[in-house]
Amino acid sequence: MSESAVLHIKGRVLVGPEEVRDELWVVDGRVSYERPTRAREVRATSGWVLPGLVDAHCHVGLDAHGAVDESTSEKQALTDRDAGALLLRDAGSPADTHWIDNREDLPRIIRAGRHIARTRRYIRNYAHEIEPEDLVTYVAQEARRGDGWVKLVGDWIDRGTGDLSACWPRGAVEAAIAEAHRLGARVTAHCFAEESLADLVEAGIDCIEHATGLTEETIPLFAERGVAIVPTLVNIATFPALADGGAAKYPRWADHMRRLHARRYDTVRAAYDAGIPVYTGTDAGGSLPHGLVGSEVEELVKAGIPVTAALSAATWGAREWLGRPGLTEGAPADLVVYETDPRADVRVLTAPRHIVLRGRVIS
Repeated sequence: MSESAVLHIKGRVLVGPEEVRDELWVVDGRVSYERPTRAREVRATSGWVLPGLVDAHCHVGLDAHGAVDESTSEKQALTDRDAGALLLRDAGSPADTHWIDNREDLPRIIRAGRHIARTRRYIRNYAHEIEPEDLVTYVAQEARRGDGWVKLVGDWIDRGTGDLSACWPRGAVEAAIAEAHRLGARVTAHCFAEESLADLVEAGIDCIEHATGLTEETIPLFAERGVAIVPTLVNIATFPALADGGAAKYPRWADHMRRLHARRYDTVRAAYDAGIPVYTGTDAGGSLPHGLVGSEVEELVKAGIPVTAALSAATWGAREWLGRPGLTEGAPADLVVYETDPRADVRVLTAPRHIVLRGRVIS
């Protein structure tokens, strides 16, 4: 489609959970609900339209061994784009991917800088590995490098105890989160287990990744403080295999991981029922491939979250949470067209008919 061309989409445009329109125009790269008076060329299509999907936890520029080159990062971003994920929150990467911002054909990225972990308490080559006395300094550094987010590693296996345990003293995270907020950044943390959650929430954290350790005691605290979770259920599905691989050396940890996995759907549903904001994320880029956001929505539905809420977790609600527009008048035209109604069967999300990014039809 040329720069001067207009795209006309007829069908059902899902502007929001309660708002549906019959048609949409893409004019000069932006959404319009008014027929343009002049157009050199009009391209027409039809289908069910959603805002570009959101993967709110992935890692562009990272693989299982650490930072990757630009060619590999490009392939990761293209895979997400072709799956309909047009807005990515990169939840930690050692690679500098700011060059992607200059590519009109690649998804928009909101970065959290590089992971910040305790020394020898995370995956090798991923994070800044530091001690608590340096946490404020590194949080400030990554707040300035990122796009409004900072990522902590809240818990990880403690080789001394052979199980998951919290990484940071309460006072250290309070000071670090306060510094991030002073600099205008929100803070999220990787947390599998139960132990670190109350301290992080009471310290003012904005989001928890995975959140498999939520319990009857901490769920009300999250709901009261409005702390969001990104469950990454497609990643939690790998827990049994991880446990099997580490059971000989760390049997307590392996048993813990299996228990967290076994209750994963109940945990997410209880969080949703309590009013905790839930958003889609895949954790792609470490051991998982990119392009799984549709599968994550399906996992949320399996957990018992209503379909409209699961769709919102990947579209309207997620975009509002991240401060990016959806299909409002004049917004950048980042959208996905499907053959059938995703509200009837979310599995259609894995098979986009057309992808429109920055007003251009990609596929």
